[in-house]
Amino acid sequence: MTDHLEPTRRGFITNLTPSRRGFITNYPNFQHWKQATDTEMLEPKPLNIYVHIPFCAQQCSYCYYRTVTGSRKSEIDLYVDALCKEIEIATKKFRLNERPIISIYFGGGTPTLLDGKNLAKIIDTIRKHLNVIEGAEFTVEGEPVTLIQKKANILKDIGVNRISLGVQSLYDDVIKLSNRQDTEAKVLKAIGFAQDTGASVNIDLMSGLAGETLETWKYSVKRALETGVESITIYKMELYANTQYYKDVRNKTIELPSDEQELEFMRYALGKFAQSEYEPWCFFTFTKNGEFVHVHAPSIWRGDDYYPFGTSAFGRLGDWVFQSTNEVNKYISIVGEGKLPINRGHNMTSLDKMIRDIVLGMKLIRLDLKVFQSRYGFKLSAFCTEIMQQLATDNFITFNNDEIVLTEKGMLHGDFVGKSLSKPLMNMY
Repeated sequence: MTDHLEPTRRGFITNLTPSRRGFITNYPNFQHWKQATDTEMLEPKPLNIYVHIPFCAQQCSYCYYRTVTGSRKSEIDLYVDALCKEIEIATKKFRLNERPIISIYFGGGTPTLLDGKNLAKIIDTIRKHLNVIEGAEFTVEGEPVTLIQKKANILKDIGVNRISLGVQSLYDDVIKLSNRQDTEAKVLKAIGFAQDTGASVNIDLMSGLAGETLETWKYSVKRALETGVESITIYKMELYANTQYYKDVRNKTIELPSDEQELEFMRYALGKFAQSEYEPWCFFTFTKNGEFVHVHAPSIWRGDDYYPFGTSAFGRLGDWVFQSTNEVNKYISIVGEGKLPINRGHNMTSLDKMIRDIVLGMKLIRLDLKVFQSRYGFKLSAFCTEIMQQLATDNFITFNNDEIVLTEKGMLHGDFVGKSLSKPLMNMY
């Protein structure tokens, strides 16, 4: 009898010979299991929270997001009421209160457009229904023109510890061409208000805006560094058909910098950031002395769950990625009926998750190959050796047995490396 059990204890699915012996009852083989407890099995995984505020003071000429401008206070109040109700409904349905919340991110739109009462109402609802851990990152995005002293005081009072301002440019002529109400003076004043709260401050710049030249770009980078903010992010301006920029380019009323010029802007910024000891934690965000690394985005890019509240917001729970309706009135109506506003989603396959980990993971400059192998059971190089070698030859990456690392050239080309590494896996479909 013992001999008949041997194939299920050793060998398992190796050393195969034609035989009816070796009935398999489980996998992996028990000899590979380790001592475990129910505490380990039931330990709640960390969760990130995203709250979407769709309202804006104006529609920027480059913006392709679905935003709402010109809303009355009563309309915003109705949205906030629905948002708070959605938090309550989703928490009960998915037992979100059992999971430690490690980050809260208010994005938009322009969250700082909300008044103090509505901001406090949302965060009070979150803290009432969810398990926000001590020291959790709490980020609020804002447009400089909306961050007055009173609003900054409110952000401090409700516990915001990270403020991200969409500055885009500090050169007035460039700002005007993007249909923004800001000016350099207003931007610098808003940054000062944000810094006085004691929160970590990030400012966004955008390379490739209309009217940008190397000289105007140098000015914006210089002024951004002089503020001493903890973090500076640079997004590449991309042209979409639903923007004013697109119409203006077609009508030849504006001209955008070429891709080659935009690369030159970014090379200049990288050099200046290095001189000022701003180090990258992803290929587009740089922090003072390499500190103040963002919690929210890295957690998501490494595969942690995040729950989205509000219109258009998208998130992930386990194998599901999903998004809510993008229409404000429809959102309010659905939530008012006690339902969740989710209107589309996708149940990710194992291959989807691998590709996602590669594409999003490479944003963090370093992809941990040991973690990938532990998670999926094989080495990434088993499928990507040729492309890894080619990317290294072309100076986009360096790699060893432990990690793949973007070079400066790799950082300059954004998601190119992540997309290239994932292509062999995509071809398996």
